[in-house]
Amino acid sequence: MSLPMSFTLAQAAPGAQGGGLSMIIMMVVLFGLMYFMMIRPQMKRQKEHRTMLSALAKGDEVVSNGGLAGRVDDIGETFITIEIAPNVKVKLQKGSVAQVLPKGSLKSA
Repeated sequence: MSLPMSFTLAQAAPGAQGGGLSMIIMMVVLFGLMYFMMIRPQMKRQKEHRTMLSALAKGDEVVSNGGLAGRVDDIGETFITIEIAPNVKVKLQKGSVAQVLPKGSLKSA
């Protein structure tokens, strides 16, 4: 037994078609939120890293991204040489330096 049903299409009320402007405003707000939550902090970290790399000097104690800890022996344009043990020197890219340790940190380890 089937009952006859009448299907109707939902239609917007006349004059309620201002969705385009609200969609643009929503996109701008979302982009602004994404900028302040993701892009700006990343740019700040990059700036701090560049400042740290430009301040590197011979004798600084550093840790690389790979976990090597040593004392800076030579600084070039794109590479640095660190001494990880007596008479054992390793050449690294400047960008792979993760952090600069306080003086005397390696002697205590």
